[in-house]
Amino acid sequence: MEKPPPEKQLILVKKDPDGVALVIINRPKSLNSLTRPMIVDLARAINTLSSDDSVRVIILSGSGRAFCSGVDLTSAEDVFKGDVKDMETDPVYQMDRCAKPIIGAINGFAVTAGFEIALACDFLVASKQAKFIDTHARFGIFPSWGLSQKLSRIIGPNRARQVSMTAMAVTAEQAERWGLVNHVVEEGEVVKKAREIAESMIKNNQDLVVRYKSVINDGFRMDLGHALALEKERAHQYYDGMTNDQFQKMQEFIASRSSKKPSSKL
Repeated sequence: MEKPPPEKQLILVKKDPDGVALVIINRPKSLNSLTRPMIVDLARAINTLSSDDSVRVIILSGSGRAFCSGVDLTSAEDVFKGDVKDMETDPVYQMDRCAKPIIGAINGFAVTAGFEIALACDFLVASKQAKFIDTHARFGIFPSWGLSQKLSRIIGPNRARQVSMTAMAVTAEQAERWGLVNHVVEEGEVVKKAREIAESMIKNNQDLVVRYKSVINDGFRMDLGHALALEKERAHQYYDGMTNDQFQKMQEFIASRSSKKPSSKL
């Protein structure tokens, strides 16, 4: 089946030669609200990019003045009684298991399901016009993509209870103060800033970037004692798997970097 032209595709994927993949939720006239086919396409796009060796970092954004305004309520029953139970077509599940770093470029409203998709990103860049709103309680929708659990772990339970029980809007500046957003930038600059961050990661050892994401995310689900044991276990696995040649190259690289640093006198 022939694909529609890019301007008609509701989930756009653009891959750059440098290893950055840009995924855009592309339904601006409806503030990027999600239909069931869009949810399926987004899940499949993330799954495909996760296993694509040419992709190192994924940037997720929305077209127009919204990141994602949630599920299109005209298809709510189809979504909530169907795909909520199907992991293969669940975009948040696919994002949570994605090996590659995902940067959320939040250009406008991130509402309810859109808020949950933002929380599934590894970190967020937001425009000054961005707003995060949880309307589950307002419309009688039960959260199923992690908002009730993830938000409290990021901004604290008291703030999370207020956000979710009141459906109050959280501005970009407020989200940054609370640790939800990493950077706040001018309108139209979110993808540019996200690319800058992506480029910084691409310069690093890609195996370690992937492993670091995994150990941080997996450890965050544990208590500190078990998380520290997890880090130690994976460190031993990593070093046990390295050859003598790899150790030598690592030492040579560190030495070359150290020799480039300007000397400092006490």
